Amino acid sequence: MSGERVLVTGGSGFVGVHCILALLAAGYNVRTTVRSLDREPDVRAMLSRGGAEPGAALEFVSADLTDDSGWADAVADCTYVLHVASPFPGREPKNEDELIVPAREGALRVLRAARDAGVRRVVLTSSFAAVGYGTAALDRSYTEEDWTDPTADVSAYVKSKTFAERAAWDFVMREGNGLELAVVNPVGILGPALGPDTSTSIDLVLRLLRGAAPGLPRVTFGLVDVRDVADLHVRAMTDPAASGERFLAVADGILTVPEVAGVLRARLGDLARKVPTRVLPDWMVRVAAFVDPSLREVSRRLGNHREVSNAKAKRMLGWAPRSNEDAIVATAESLLGLGLVPGVRDGDGQNSNG
Repeated sequence: MSGERVLVTGGSGFVGVHCILALLAAGYNVRTTVRSLDREPDVRAMLSRGGAEPGAALEFVSADLTDDSGWADAVADCTYVLHVASPFPGREPKNEDELIVPAREGALRVLRAARDAGVRRVVLTSSFAAVGYGTAALDRSYTEEDWTDPTADVSAYVKSKTFAERAAWDFVMREGNGLELAVVNPVGILGPALGPDTSTSIDLVLRLLRGAAPGLPRVTFGLVDVRDVADLHVRAMTDPAASGERFLAVADGILTVPEVAGVLRARLGDLARKVPTRVLPDWMVRVAAFVDPSLREVSRRLGNHREVSNAKAKRMLGWAPRSNEDAIVATAESLLGLGLVPGVRDGDGQNSNG
């Protein structure tokens, strides 16, 4: 580990900054890409909030997934690459290629640069979106053997993650010249937000805390804490057995949106006073999806209870994720601490420790 450098793409993102924290804690030197070097102070501020002051152990380069320039400098002298950067929109784009093309071509651009620079292994951040969509609900848990059907009625984001991961595996098999690849496939990622630019994956908790949701759809999903996602990336990066493998990142058990709301109210007390209690009937959500495009993916998931297995990551890599409840509470506490919930301040009323 001493002297080894790791490139993290997309260091200003929610997952990327937590990966940097995990690598720094493990003693690595880290280089990270940002689209503009103007983001360096923001990233360092988020790391400071996360408890790290890396100084010279962290360096920045400017690189964009849609352009070849900068990637040779980004991967130079790196032993490993964590390719975390990928578009994750708040709503469906008008043209799905706005997501699919940069995700797929960006992954290939990073892999090509890594191969040419003699990088040992790339860990690609994919998603459960590439595993469990577009197929009928299974009477068993989804595992790493499952793949999404991108020809089905699925969102542009789901297609982008599926096409990007497929392209990455094909590239390594045909043109990798010994480059190793491991893939992490997270479900919905929660956990501590370190800056005001929250990710789409934690927007649910923010909307619940703000009382911005009209009610609670009966949608079931898996969750995982971002700190555990970062830990799994590091394990997949270094464990010899991880080369050529996919790993689902999911905590034990699945939850519904009403259950998430219940955790917030039970653990946060008065801090969660704006969290709605009304459970929306499925027909109402489906009708609303015709008017509000942001609800279409929610509508697609009604009645689809996807069980997801984390057995492989536990068995092969010794991974031990936090509970769903801890991930939900950590998310909420960070959002309150950042002042992102108007009219509710962390410290008002009962908190999660009281």
